Parts: sequence; C-alpha cells; structure tokens
Amino acid sequence: MDDQTSALDGQLPLHGVGDRLRMAREAAGMTLPQLAAETRIPQRHLAMLEAGNFTALPARTYATGFARTYAKAVGLDQRAIVEDVRAELAASEPGDRNRAASFEPGDPARIPSRGLAFLSFAALILLLVGGYAFYNRVLAPGSGPPSLLEEERLAMAGATPPSGAPARQGATVTEPTGPVVFTALDEEVWVRFSDGNGQTVLEKTLLKGETYTVPADARGTTLRTGRPDALAITVGGRTVPKLAESQQVMADVPVTAAALLARGAAQGSASPSAASTAGAPAATAAGNPPGSGT
Repeated sequence: MDDQTSALDGQLPLHGVGDRLRMAREAAGMTLPQLAAETRIPQRHLAMLEAGNFTALPARTYATGFARTYAKAVGLDQRAIVEDVRAELAASEPGDRNRAASFEPGDPARIPSRGLAFLSFAALILLLVGGYAFYNRVLAPGSGPPSLLEEERLAMAGATPPSGAPARQGATVTEPTGPVVFTALDEEVWVRFSDGNGQTVLEKTLLKGETYTVPADARGTTLRTGRPDALAITVGGRTVPKLAESQQVMADVPVTAAALLARGAAQGSASPSAASTAGAPAATAAGNPPGSGT
C-alpha cells in the first residue's frame, strides 16, 4: 500500500486535499464505514473531508486533526496533508489567514469526554472539603476539653510563687514528697483505690480512725468513694483539703501527692475553721470531723 500511496502522491499534484484522501482510501480498498470504524471519526465528517468541505466541520482544529488521522490511516504524508488543509482553510476564510490554531487533536479517540472531566473536578472538590473537615476536627490545635493531667500541671504552675518572691505563710508546699495518708472520720467509709492501669489496689470499708497509706511506689493512683467528706488527707504529714465537703459519689479521682497538692493550691488558702482542725489524723478523729458543721 505504501508504493501505491507514494505513486498517488506523485500523480495527484493538481487534486485537492479531499480528492487525494478519497483516492488513497479507494486505492487501499477501504470503504467509508471501514475507515470510520478504524479512525473513530464519524462517517459524515470523513465525507466532509473528502468533499473538501472543511468549513462544515465544528472547528478548524477538527479539520486538521481529522485530516491528520485520515492520512495516517491510508498511508499519506500527515504533515503535508495538514499543511494543505490549512492552506485551503486560509483560502476560504481570508480574514483568518493569520490566525494560529491553539490546539489540534491528533486522535479524537484520545480526547477526554466532558463527563470524565466533570467527575475528576468533583472528586478533587470532595477531597479538598474532606481534608479541611478532618483538619478542623482532628488535627487542629486546641480542640477538645483539657485533660486532667493538664489541669493538674496548670494548677501546680499557678501555685508556685514567682522567682525571688517570698512564699506566702501557710501556703501549701508544691513539692510532691512524703506519704499520702487517708483517715476515716466517720463510721464505715467505703473506699476503692486503683492503680494507673485500673487494677484495684484496695477496696474496703474503713472504720472511724482507720487509715490507709498509698504505696510510695504507686503510679497514677485514683480513688472512688461515696463519702469524700469523711476522709481526712495528709501529704508528708501536712493536711490538705478534703476531696469534698458533702456526701457525693466521686470516681477516678487522682490521689497522688502531686494531684492532691495541686488541688489544694487551686482552692487557695485554707479557711480559719479548717486551719484550727489541721494536724495529725489521730487528733482529727478525736474531735468533730472538719466541715461537719457540728
């Protein structure tokens, strides 16, 4: 077929581009439907090319692109065919001689459809919206309530006097040293102490005057009780405020030395009535319990 088309190129110098395309197709033994199936160009557009009616095509780019694909299918010189098509277009449209085509599709089958382009754009929008929502809900700094450990750290920082300032008389010592001791101030005070892993360390009913010392090597100890008002607490021999002044269920309350000292610092200086009853657990148990109002 190459010899035949080369011969046709030499024998048809006076024919138009459409005639050269048609004669090359016929020489190759192809019908228009066959060529349309091979090039994926509508048959009516192929007929327009063979008739030289390039202006009837949707745009100049279609004329040159379809002509290039047609020439490739029948073995003609693609560049020469495209140049001839441009020349005929320029001759038929004098006002557009100097207009340069911005885009020429080489193969219409490779041009993405509008539907595919729209779906790609929609997917990009959804991806951006999802990423923005994920950042605001999960990664944005400062989101969510502060943790209990953070509250303890802030409380301890607020209780520490400024550098060079004299310590306030009677202020709670912020150093978490010394044993933590709980003393029952009433009959039958139920308590349950757990370690940092949630395992129960002690669960019993303390009798009045009975004490429990948190192990020195315990980490993250917490307390659950329904009588926080009936438990006196000391850290290193120093009295710290009770967990509450009334009966209420308190669960998972940190009772490490640092947590109790931070709680006392956050509550401020002790009241005069509480200061008068501060002292050893035995002395507290001998009189009326602090904060009982009797």
